[in-house]
Amino acid sequence: MSVHRDDRRLTAPDIRARKGGTPIAMLTAYHAHTAGLVDRHCDAILVGDSLGMVMHGLETTVPVTLDMMILQGLAVMRGSRRALVVVDMPFGSYEASKEQAFLSAARVVKETGCGAIKMEGGQRMAETIAFLVQRGIPVMGHVGLTPQSINTLGSFRAQGRDAADWGPIEADAKAVAEAGAFAMVIEAVAEPLAAKITREVRIPTIGIGASAACDGQVLVLEDMLGLSPRVPKFVKRYGDLGPAIERAVAAYAEEVRTRAFPGTDNVYPLKKSG
Repeated sequence: MSVHRDDRRLTAPDIRARKGGTPIAMLTAYHAHTAGLVDRHCDAILVGDSLGMVMHGLETTVPVTLDMMILQGLAVMRGSRRALVVVDMPFGSYEASKEQAFLSAARVVKETGCGAIKMEGGQRMAETIAFLVQRGIPVMGHVGLTPQSINTLGSFRAQGRDAADWGPIEADAKAVAEAGAFAMVIEAVAEPLAAKITREVRIPTIGIGASAACDGQVLVLEDMLGLSPRVPKFVKRYGDLGPAIERAVAAYAEEVRTRAFPGTDNVYPLKKSG
């Protein structure tokens, strides 16, 4: 059942106002048709740089380009009408300077029409977040596991499982909130730490592998539908579409080879002469 109350598209301030209220439902989408399905039930749609792995078979999100994000952002905007659409800033499009970040983010917003962008990083990105927000670009932060940093992290491992490591992650979250982000994703962080951050910051937290205490949750659509071959521990599969799709493809291929398809209902006969 959708929580949308009207046909107006939700905005970053609408999501910000949900802090401590009804949890925010968010999923990824990269296509117009899946965006339309998600839009009917979720408050926000993330055009994630995970499209690099989901759509293009890449090993990480690092090779994803700004053009790729804009192309899929346009598709999602066309397919949705009520959810807030947030587009990821890909690696290399915002880290060099706050000016670079603004130019990249402004291009994303202008060319897609999305309502916000998301960028990874805590304290190191706080100045950039403030710079963008002051210039009219809503920013969703992203702390904890930051996949774009995989080459320095070494693996996609959970963060904060040792209480001694909590300090920097908490500082990142507070810096993002104080910089003016309207919400933040907390990824693959120990459950007690994610719950603590949610209590301490003034903006909504969107968990992915974090805590049910977060102000909302996000998953990669293909992961939760059973279309991804490998998924992290934190994914719950709400469907198992992979085998169903393969059965349909196998049935199609068999009917083509036996000439059972196309049948009489699938071809165009001559018009009857008058």
